[in-house]
Amino acid sequence: MSLLTTQQKFTNSGLVHTTDAISSMVDMLCHHPSTPPSLYMDLEGINLCRYGSISILQIFLLPLDTTYLVDVHTLGAAVFTTPGVTNPGITLQAILESQNITKAFFDVRNDSDALYSHFGINLAGICDIQLMELATRFGPKRVVNGLARCIDRDAPMTFQEKRQSIAVKEAGKKLFAPERGGSYEVFNHRPMAPAMMLYCKQDVQILPRLWHKYSARLTPNWATKVEEAAKDRVKLSQSATFVGKGRHMALSPWT
Repeated sequence: MSLLTTQQKFTNSGLVHTTDAISSMVDMLCHHPSTPPSLYMDLEGINLCRYGSISILQIFLLPLDTTYLVDVHTLGAAVFTTPGVTNPGITLQAILESQNITKAFFDVRNDSDALYSHFGINLAGICDIQLMELATRFGPKRVVNGLARCIDRDAPMTFQEKRQSIAVKEAGKKLFAPERGGSYEVFNHRPMAPAMMLYCKQDVQILPRLWHKYSARLTPNWATKVEEAAKDRVKLSQSATFVGKGRHMALSPWT
């Protein structure tokens, strides 16, 4: 699977911003293998948590090498309640809540907090790639690593892919990072800036590479621990006392 090879690679799906498009997408997401995970997900928003809002849900469908940017800002709850056409009994909420359909996230906690708080989504069947890295790491397991660090260290990428990845990141940050003169409101601007679409798609497209890297060295015992810790993260994110920012977020669940 190639990564970031052409501009068309990023824009092959566009923004999913109508209920008809949601129905078509739901049909495409059904009936794929769970090992390796077929669905890789991420969220972008303004202060992404129970106190903020969700702008975009990114979904990378590995078997079809297709990325969807789902416009939660525009469609709201219809994103999760609109059924498929050929699968009329299935919605995106049903997929997200299914224990039998694996969804891979990198640190699911704030995403789960936002989905549960704003739309009542009770995530299940979650594979947390951040926990996979921690479980398979050689050396201390006191703190978790962020996505950027994992990509830099572990994602198989050519020199050209790394250069292009950095360029996409920098272009996006200039638009949304306040310290760069940007604003998080850019995630809600429509039509969405091409640079932001590239930014949103990039990380979720890299996640399968990290999953394969860590899965290859994950023992059965640690695989069970990772699965249970991911469930604990979802449960914690739904608690009344959960705070998704702070130094405590870096602590390992196994120390």
